Amino acid sequence: MEKKKKSVKDRIVSAAWELFYEKGYDSTTVDDIIRLSDTSKGSFYYYFDGKDALLNTLSSVLDDLYLTLKEEMDPYMDSFEKLMFLNYRSHTFMEKTIKVDLLASLYSTQLISKGERSLLDQNREYYKLIASVIEEGQKRGEINRRKSIAEVVKYYSLCERALVTDWCLNKGSYSLGEYSKEYMPIMMESFRGKQLS
Repeated sequence: MEKKKKSVKDRIVSAAWELFYEKGYDSTTVDDIIRLSDTSKGSFYYYFDGKDALLNTLSSVLDDLYLTLKEEMDPYMDSFEKLMFLNYRSHTFMEKTIKVDLLASLYSTQLISKGERSLLDQNREYYKLIASVIEEGQKRGEINRRKSIAEVVKYYSLCERALVTDWCLNKGSYSLGEYSKEYMPIMMESFRGKQLS
């Protein structure tokens, strides 16, 4: 029974993101999603309160990406460089696979939401991965210890959100990946450990 429920939910999520990409978030209706996912209104509302709730599933999509990137990272890479790698690859993924208006919709719903804010959920794979890289970096001396792991994670995620927000405000007029590659190291420089010459 659980497998069937999961597959129905997955069909709804897949259909929603396909439609959001093709038609845009605002032009997609719940009925469109139900039709494409070949489900019923009852099934849709069993899993989601409405269309806005589907935007929160982007966090899950991104967490899947972070799990993939974790496997791709060279374990011997400098921890500061690992953070830059994760930032560049995730922002390049967003730029190439998620429309700007969709990201803007996600951010706006997170700002006005009275309920759960999935972007800030510390149990996400994103936060776990960033924290583990920072912890490793502090142990190796590649990331300084002036701030706690939690404080560095918070600042890192704040910088990432700032870059994405600016990209959305500029309607995707520049490459998010390349902009992040240039500016994220500058934003995070004060956390870099002492470099041996």
